[in-house]
Amino acid sequence: MDRGYWRLVSLVTLWQVAASVCYYTVFAATPFFRDAFGLSRFAVGLVVTGLTLGYAVFLLPLGAATDRYGEGRALPLGLLGLAVGVVLVAAAPSYPLLLGAVFVLGSTYGTAIPGTNKAVFDNVDPGRQNTAIGVKQVGVTAGSGASALLVTRLADDFSWQAGFLVAGAVAVVVAAAFSVLYEGAGEGGTGSYPDFRRLASNRPYRALTAAGVFLGAALFTTTGYTILYVEEAVGASVAFGGVVFALVQLFGSAGRVLSGWLADVLPGEPRVRITALLAAQTLASAALFVVVATTTTRVASAVAFAALGFFVLGYTGVYYSCMATVVPADEMGGATAGGQLALITGALVAPPAFGRLADAVGYRAGWLFLAAGSVVAGLLLVGVVRADPPVDRTAAASE
Repeated sequence: MDRGYWRLVSLVTLWQVAASVCYYTVFAATPFFRDAFGLSRFAVGLVVTGLTLGYAVFLLPLGAATDRYGEGRALPLGLLGLAVGVVLVAAAPSYPLLLGAVFVLGSTYGTAIPGTNKAVFDNVDPGRQNTAIGVKQVGVTAGSGASALLVTRLADDFSWQAGFLVAGAVAVVVAAAFSVLYEGAGEGGTGSYPDFRRLASNRPYRALTAAGVFLGAALFTTTGYTILYVEEAVGASVAFGGVVFALVQLFGSAGRVLSGWLADVLPGEPRVRITALLAAQTLASAALFVVVATTTTRVASAVAFAALGFFVLGYTGVYYSCMATVVPADEMGGATAGGQLALITGALVAPPAFGRLADAVGYRAGWLFLAAGSVVAGLLLVGVVRADPPVDRTAAASE
């Protein structure tokens, strides 16, 4: 059992690493886009917006397709789509075509959360699902870090496009390996399309996805502004800001694994204990946003951001574990797509609002804005517990 468990978790995590390497190459390459196409900072921002928009638009359709045809088909095809996307970005001869290419790349990343979550909840025993989700989510931070090293290192030796081509080659190899090695229960494609009207009538699910908007706002704004804040407000170098960002990712990975393990071993009814854990992480994040807003030294900012990363980047796995306690197992693909769409909605709205506050009032107002949003998320999570439980057997139902 242990061998099969780790084989599945390792394979799904490897898929997530390869997918995230492809997706996050765009973030790593923004300086090169600016030089290659003569872009303004606003135009560079539109590249990231195009990537995120493609992701958001196709999350629900790809989540539905995952439920209908199974993750055994959806995940390899998603990696092949990502490989095509990174090649299109590398080959784009003009800025408009670059925007189209990143949209394609972002759209194919929409298979990631629905497919990998479904693979875990379809094939892992309830008592170990949350740990598996936490380990799998480390693939996101590992892939994003690897993409930055890949693009910047190969840009020095060859060209910025080289990193994209290597990422595409890795995606093809992992897609082939996944197709051969994956033996999950969802491979047969006997599922049905999720009932989104039914999901919308699920009160705990509605409360959880509403909280997800604020959780996504906190997560993506933190990762987007860490380096800039450390440079401009703390007065450290960009290199030191990069070290702080690496600490955020490292502690976020630790938070994902530890919180997943706690979600499995803590006593109590699954929906209550997992939601309580997520609420505790959210409120801890709110407190740490206040701490970050008051840091003025290099050491203090490094410590504060590392702690913030542990909670803010650490709650994504628990967010989906919580979702598995309120939706039926056969709708997990579509439900997690909706949950990820909520996170992305926060990511689209909050960073510009944070930047506007930082310009008009100062960074402290921006961090306090995120702290307030985290408190709202905590209150919404109370609604997940207090709402009537779903009548169906959920994806995380006890044996």
